Amino acid sequence: MISEKLLFYLFSLVLVFAASRVISVRNPVHAAMFLVLAFFSSAAIWLLLHAEFLAIALVLVYVGAVMVLFLFVVMMLDINITVLREGFTRYLPIGAFVSALILIQMVLVLWNAKGHAVEPIGMMIDGKSNTEAIAQVLYTTYVYPFEIAAVILLVAIIAAITLTMRSSRRTKYLTPEKQIHVRRADRIRLVKMPAEKKD
Repeated sequence: MISEKLLFYLFSLVLVFAASRVISVRNPVHAAMFLVLAFFSSAAIWLLLHAEFLAIALVLVYVGAVMVLFLFVVMMLDINITVLREGFTRYLPIGAFVSALILIQMVLVLWNAKGHAVEPIGMMIDGKSNTEAIAQVLYTTYVYPFEIAAVILLVAIIAAITLTMRSSRRTKYLTPEKQIHVRRADRIRLVKMPAEKKD
């Protein structure tokens, strides 16, 4: 049976490898996939440390945020989606590699949990679950940094929306005011031409 220390070092190596690939690859799609792998590796390490709430929050929040970030980058760079979809098969090998590593990590964590007498999910800390202990510390000791982080995130969301709401040159808009006040002379022009005579 694989020991928890060996699993910790294995997931740490994968995490360091994925984090280094995030900043070393040139393709933004590959970087996003390696970032997802880094998040899953961190979640696996937290599961080994019996911090289930943090692991689930990391996967649900940050992995979802990576996809939103990727879409935001696509909108900012004005990438042609049709061309991006045409080259979708190019990203299949890296996607399969990252998916396989994530699957192996989850299998190792679950297999280790079944083979060892580990603490149940929702381990109690001083008579409280880890979720309740985190909430108590977060909303008492660190309430001001938590609120400051929330305000910064709100400002970042507003700035992102403001940056992406720009007029596109390819988009054509209809103005109802101009359509109502249009005159026939503005749209139709009658041209008088002399009749052609056949020889």
